[in-house]
Amino acid sequence: MTPIFKLTKPTVSPLPVLANLPHSGLFVPDEIRGQLTEAHQTFLPHQDWHLDQLYDFLPALGITMLQATHSRYMVDLNRAPKPPYFGNFWSAVVADKTAFNVPLYATQPTPEAVEQRLEDYYRPYHAELESQLNQLIERFGRVYLLDLHSFYGPIIDDICLGNANGKSGSDFFIDTVDKAFTHAGFGVVRNKVFNGGYITQHYGSLPNVEALQIEVRYPVYLDEQQLAESRVPDWRVPQFDQAKPRFKTVFEQISEAFSES
Repeated sequence: MTPIFKLTKPTVSPLPVLANLPHSGLFVPDEIRGQLTEAHQTFLPHQDWHLDQLYDFLPALGITMLQATHSRYMVDLNRAPKPPYFGNFWSAVVADKTAFNVPLYATQPTPEAVEQRLEDYYRPYHAELESQLNQLIERFGRVYLLDLHSFYGPIIDDICLGNANGKSGSDFFIDTVDKAFTHAGFGVVRNKVFNGGYITQHYGSLPNVEALQIEVRYPVYLDEQQLAESRVPDWRVPQFDQAKPRFKTVFEQISEAFSES
């Protein structure tokens, strides 16, 4: 059985920073894939392509890294655990259609099957996320949560930072990240469409936790021509090779700021 998450601890002295990748997993079990329409059995759109590869240097900077292994179409970890659990892509834990309003299922899951997905995938992931946050709080007294995503529209800015319009984190947190991306030449906006999903808003409301959602536009690190095709884009492309060192520089600067804070 494929583990539902991958946890990578820092390989150097840890920082009070946790990076969370809830949408970068692509795995769908065969029994669920078989319920999808024929087209979606081979391709599921609008996922956070290859962020695990883009950010694999984070543990070497002292950042704890938690990654989902399963597709957001299994369960969307960035949705609130409230009814209806099966429904709209933008609000339900289990989506019935894609982000483009195309039906996903030839055979829809039963309410019991949807509940089982929450029990098997959603709740254990969030329990691990909360556990890792609490461990860092116990050690440092405070933790900074980076919720890492990517997108293709509805904005054309390189990077969007979301902190629930100032409710999920301090000015110091968002200013530090903004400054690092801007210094590396990225176009950065704040709370523009992407102001933070469930993870940012929920965990950022907890004591001693600050949370920030970081959205990266696909063409910043992927071949834009591939994005029009009904297949997973390749990360072994020049755009990725050019972007990754820039991202490493950004997060080296962020890590340095938090090591001094």
